[in-house]
Amino acid sequence: MPSLPTAPSTTASLPNPSPHRKFANLIAHTARQWRRVIDRKLQPYGLTEATWVPLLHLARAEKPMLQKDLAEAITLDASSVVRLLDNLQAQGFIVRREGSDRRAKEIHLTEHGLQRVQQVEGMALAVRNQVLSGVDDREIEQMNRLLEQVLTSLAAVDKESL
Repeated sequence: MPSLPTAPSTTASLPNPSPHRKFANLIAHTARQWRRVIDRKLQPYGLTEATWVPLLHLARAEKPMLQKDLAEAITLDASSVVRLLDNLQAQGFIVRREGSDRRAKEIHLTEHGLQRVQQVEGMALAVRNQVLSGVDDREIEQMNRLLEQVLTSLAAVDKESL
């Protein structure tokens, strides 16, 4: 087993963390906070992150997703996705149908599921508009380029670890 890299010795509370550390912490914190705000706004509709995130993935997919593809997209193991899909189906949001490969079922949104996705999209748009109202479009475009670069680097690092 390879040894883990270690960070340079530091004090417990750094008054001025490095810009790179601060950037990584801000990305993680922003993503968590963004989802938390949307999650709280959707609670009155009986939706939690565990239900609205997969519904969005299913709605945004170009074609009906397979269970294994959804599991990969939302980073859940197969057994957790089965329970999730059972729950979504019990609520009338999805149906599972036999596709071209009989061994794997396709996941389809129902009309009720599509209506729920529209509610989620509407709430997400409202939050996004409110949060980003003071940010200039040029700054958003610059940040998009930067985040795409970071995602590309993360994918390369992840690929190395396989």
